[in-house]
Amino acid sequence: MKKLLITLSLVMTLGSISASADVTKGQKLYSKKLKKACGFSGAKMAAKHSQDEWEAKKDSLADEIKAICPSVKSKSLKGKFLPHYFDFFYEYANDSGNVPSC
Repeated sequence: MKKLLITLSLVMTLGSISASADVTKGQKLYSKKLKKACGFSGAKMAAKHSQDEWEAKKDSLADEIKAICPSVKSKSLKGKFLPHYFDFFYEYANDSGNVPSC
């Protein structure tokens, strides 16, 4: 029974790590899928809002990206990309003090 609990704990921990979004992946996705359509760097995009503002727009992130960058294609805003974009924008928001390298 103890081995089962340890195994379940390990599986849940690893599952939560792999299922979470990633700032670095968000930065790479921005550079690959949005940068050209937006016409500016990821740093400038993330600095459009504060962390609180990005948090408030989290549920409508695709709409917000489209509002800022109207020429972005819908395929670049797939649901699987949005958590990564959000983490990237949140990490480098205008009030975070962080600056990305893209």
